[in-house]
Amino acid sequence: MKPVTWLEDRAVAVITGAAVGDALGGATEGWTPEQIEERHGGRVTGIVGPWFPNWRDARPIAPYHKGDGHVTDDTLMTRALVEVYAKRRAHLDAYAMAEDLVPLMIGEPRWVPELESTALLLQRVFLAEKWIVARLHYGHVDPREAGVGNVVNCGAAMYVAPVGLANAGDPRGAYAEAIDLTGAHQSSYGREAAGVFAAMVAASVAPGAGVEDVVTAALDVAHDGTAAALRAVVDAFEGWTSAPANDEEERELARLIRDTVAPYDSVGPEYRQMSMDARRPSRTKSIEELPAALGFVLGHRGDYRGAVLGAVNYGRDADSIAVMAGAVCAGLGGTAVVPAEWIDAIGEASRMDLRETGRLMASAAADILKADRERALARLRTLDELDNAGARS
Repeated sequence: MKPVTWLEDRAVAVITGAAVGDALGGATEGWTPEQIEERHGGRVTGIVGPWFPNWRDARPIAPYHKGDGHVTDDTLMTRALVEVYAKRRAHLDAYAMAEDLVPLMIGEPRWVPELESTALLLQRVFLAEKWIVARLHYGHVDPREAGVGNVVNCGAAMYVAPVGLANAGDPRGAYAEAIDLTGAHQSSYGREAAGVFAAMVAASVAPGAGVEDVVTAALDVAHDGTAAALRAVVDAFEGWTSAPANDEEERELARLIRDTVAPYDSVGPEYRQMSMDARRPSRTKSIEELPAALGFVLGHRGDYRGAVLGAVNYGRDADSIAVMAGAVCAGLGGTAVVPAEWIDAIGEASRMDLRETGRLMASAAADILKADRERALARLRTLDELDNAGARS
């Protein structure tokens, strides 16, 4: 059997780690920690059933079977992006979104776990993601500008972990690529969060990386309200040395994270009754999901299970928060830290081979990184030639 490379291990870890967070968090999305504990008889510790037994009719705007180990649109979009990387085997930009991702969204039916049927990805994603198709396919907008005017949310950040893998060990490169790519989808702090999250993943999968390296990468690239929110979270955990040891400490951690992030969150205290200026462009705001995810990573000192379950029990946009926390912790710890029983159960329930998606991304990333190395060596030769030419003149 061919030995598993570092890159393959980390790619499988990030993809499966994010998918597990997505599936676990989907069941608690939109609710408060108190409501979650009341509904489930205590804190959620694994796969649970749907919030409403009559999930098809309970919320007509979102008739999705969340829970029971089903992944959501976060993972479906991640898989589609991996397929684009596997096709191109090169770094992506906004035009790749128009030329390759949109055709997948509107032209290739696939199993959608939350609909319990085969459907187009377009038919599952929410309005802010349908925007991609409306603007690029029907509006023929310049892909680099198509995200302007969209709802500003975490929709772009939730699926860009593969960008971090394509730029493994290069957070600034991951940031730049994600900002370019998601210009076709998002603007303002929604787009910024995508860039920063990709940078955090790129930092996490570098050999020898630790939580501090992820923090450094995030603060190095972030701007405006996103930078302020992340800095506030880092400052809140200054001197934090141990993870919560019991349920009450977990609750205290969640309250600390929410209190720290709240000033930068445009949605407001009631997740389902958003503030009037929610999700509009701003220089001072941030999506909640990214700094909250970093809070759980810091609060649990990079422990995968603790950070993901903390995000799941946080409620609000729990699935995307758990995706981000899960991807980073899995990148740091590798496949060994993502519970195999969760991967297997979620893969079976979702009819997806989550590990295969990770291996597919690893294969594409290996080709991309090889080409990067060749370009870097060629650039070094050119710099040497320029330096020598300058000395001769």
